[in-house]
Amino acid sequence: MTNINRQFLLAARPHGLVKETDFEYREAPVPEPGDGEVLIRTSYISLDPSMRGQMENRADYVAPLEIGQVMRAGAVGRVVESHHADFPEGCLVSGTFGMQDYVVTDGRRIPLRRFDAEVAPEAALGILGGTGMTAYFGLLDVGRPEAGDTVVISGAAGATGSIAGQIAKIRGCTVIGIAGSTDKCHWLTEDLGFDAAINYKQEDVASALDTHCPNGIDVYFDNVGGEILDLCLARIRDGARVVLCGGISRYNATGELSGPKNYFNLVFRRARMEGFIVLDYAKRFPEAEAQMREWMREGRLQQRVTVVDGFEELPRTLIRLFEGYNTGKLMVKTS
Repeated sequence: MTNINRQFLLAARPHGLVKETDFEYREAPVPEPGDGEVLIRTSYISLDPSMRGQMENRADYVAPLEIGQVMRAGAVGRVVESHHADFPEGCLVSGTFGMQDYVVTDGRRIPLRRFDAEVAPEAALGILGGTGMTAYFGLLDVGRPEAGDTVVISGAAGATGSIAGQIAKIRGCTVIGIAGSTDKCHWLTEDLGFDAAINYKQEDVASALDTHCPNGIDVYFDNVGGEILDLCLARIRDGARVVLCGGISRYNATGELSGPKNYFNLVFRRARMEGFIVLDYAKRFPEAEAQMREWMREGRLQQRVTVVDGFEELPRTLIRLFEGYNTGKLMVKTS
């Protein structure tokens, strides 16, 4: 085990697009665990759109992230030294470890999820981690799809959207995904079984929605916000559910942001638009994990990951996330 803990700190609040200069590289000593604590070495670090809001301190559902602190990020790793009976050496755990090689916790200060030995680290960070939990509870608890519903998902080839769409198919829905390339759309329909996919960079999204959703939209799972949210609000059916999961189209925008123009259709259609934070479902994560692992064993649910090698690539990879670089879950392999 090395005696250096590589870290990326938040160096500046971003204005517009995230820049590499918003981060500062530092080498610190590896921390030592005390009584009741464990030392974890990260192996994969997650890159997620929500990190942009935390860099600006706009994500008020978590503690403030100050300049000079280790950049917050979800990660997975193994316990390399343990003084805690629940987390023996060698076990796989996930948590908000930040952009660093090593972290110490008692399992409460930084809550830990422990995974069985057969679970791959990529799955623990993605489909069975925060990504999968977000898709599961956002779609099923907030969206409440029923068999025969028409479900539209934006950012459908991303980490969360691709899982939410597959769950909607399992529930017997017609699923239309919106993504940003021909390859991504092909993956959605040919590999994941979506009924249709719309390339928003090459197609007229409004016309495509009219074609694929002739009777309107029952559930819209929104990962992007902006114009596409407005187009879907204009096409909701009576009693529709709009799930506000993310708004990646606006995270790097500057100036005053416009709200949805078609929101009053929620009144005309007696519909509901609701946001959620996956952390509120933490006590039910075991329930979701058990169900999703069953679907995975049955071959009904799969994950695709985009893995970038090298700790030093973390800032650059976060920037590439907002450029649509990844298909499925994006992560950096650090060790």
